[in-house]
Order: sequence, then C-alpha cells, then structure tokens
Amino acid sequence: MDKKLEALRIEYKNTPIPDDLDFIVKKALQQKKKRNVNKMKRLIGIGAAALLFITGINASPKLANALSEVPIVGSLIKVLTFTEFKVDEGTAKMEIKVPAITNMENKTLESTLNKKYLAESKKLYNDFMAEIEEVKKNGGGHLGVESGYDVKTDNDQILAVGRYVVSTVNSYSEYTYDTVDKKNELLITLPSLFKDDSYMNLINENIKEQMRSQMDRDPDKFYWLDDKMGFKTIAKDQSFYINNKGKLVIVFNKYEVAPGYMGVCEFTIPTDVIANALASKEYIK
Repeated sequence: MDKKLEALRIEYKNTPIPDDLDFIVKKALQQKKKRNVNKMKRLIGIGAAALLFITGINASPKLANALSEVPIVGSLIKVLTFTEFKVDEGTAKMEIKVPAITNMENKTLESTLNKKYLAESKKLYNDFMAEIEEVKKNGGGHLGVESGYDVKTDNDQILAVGRYVVSTVNSYSEYTYDTVDKKNELLITLPSLFKDDSYMNLINENIKEQMRSQMDRDPDKFYWLDDKMGFKTIAKDQSFYINNKGKLVIVFNKYEVAPGYMGVCEFTIPTDVIANALASKEYIK
C-alpha cells in the first residue's frame, strides 16, 4: 500500500465519525460555490506519469486543443480498496472490502464519504463478531457475510459507487449507492435532481408500469404491487445511481418490492417521463 493511502488509513482511524453526514455535505456544497478552481494545484501529487502527460500537452498544440474540454483532473478520481476485514472460524466466515475515494480536490466530501464507508464496515464487523459469540452460546451454527463495492458508473462527469452486503447463509442482500459529480466534486442526491417533489409520483407510476409490463411478458417475474403490502412509493432517500448513458436508475434491495428470488431490482427511468420535473439537464440525459 502506498504512503498516501497508509496516511489516510491512520487519519480515518483516529478521527471521530461525523454525526451528521447531510450537514457536512451541505457545507461542502456551499464551499464549492466560493472556490476558484486552480487546475495546476489539483495536479500536485499525481505523480511522474501525470507530469509527463502535461509535458506532452505543452509540446503539442493540437493535442492541447483536443483535450481542452476534457476534465483531466476529474478522470483521475479513483476508487481503491482501502482495507479489508476477514474472519474465518470454520462455520463463521466474513470478508469485507472497504472502498476509498481518492484524488478529489474537495477533501471535505472525500473524507466524509471515506469515513462513512469505514464506519459502516467497522459496524458490520463488530456486529458479526457479536453474532458469533451469541451463536456459540446457543450451541453453534453457520454464519457468513460478504461486503464489498463496485463502480457502476465512471465517466468524465459521473462516479457512482455501489456498496453491498450479502449474507451467504440466508441470502439477504443490500445495496447502497453514492453518485458524485466528478467535474464539480459534489455529492448528488435524488431530490437535488428535481425542481420539487412532483418527481416522486412520476417515478412511482413509471415503476408500476414497468413492473406490470415485465410480469405480462415473463411469467417468472413477480412484484408485490396490487396488494396492501405492495409497492406504493419510492422514498426521498431511495437508493439510485446515474448510469453511463445518463439515465436515472432506481434500486430496490432484495425483498423490498419482490420475492427473494428476484434479487436486487433495478428500474431505469425513461428521461422523457421526468424531463419536466428535472432541475437541469446537467446529469440526466
């Protein structure tokens, strides 16, 4: 592990986790509006390869012109495995990979997200260890948890990081997402994409339409839709991400809107359905 990542590890472990993520993110957004971004400062510390790249641009006017509109620094934002937790006690096994976002200029946002990821993973580890002790007291049993991350979207503008927790014993699974504007280094929330709350009903009706259409076409698909316990509405903090085509994808965890065999359910929302409710066309195409 390089020195920078090791320094981050020490800082994260010694710094208390923020009590209010929303407050930190809002503060970061306010600070962003006041910043006069200096691209050269953002390149400090990237390494020799980046310096050679800059030299190449200076030596070639055609190359410089071709790249003038490309968000070079944004593309350098990366997601790495920060650390791992592993437990193997025969019938109890756990593996957790903790992501870390690096190379953001907005260190408040970067640090806040990374501390959140580490805090979630530490809690998952501690809960698992406590569960092992409880199971041992009751005569033993099988336990298994796997947690990690994947990058759903990584283009010039959007970074969408998904984190998952899967129980290998009872097949439970849960996904959560963070969607980041790489150019402006902002955390994108679902409500921030829209003018007002009218988007919720538009998305609800489209999801219901997609559910019915899928069930009509495929008898193996089934959603809890028309009964009292069926899907009614998304939440304001509904899990979502923006895919590489600039489309909004709404995500439901296993058992949330359908039987377990359906797994995690995703619905890509057609842009024309929500176009009039969008606050801008910056992200959703």
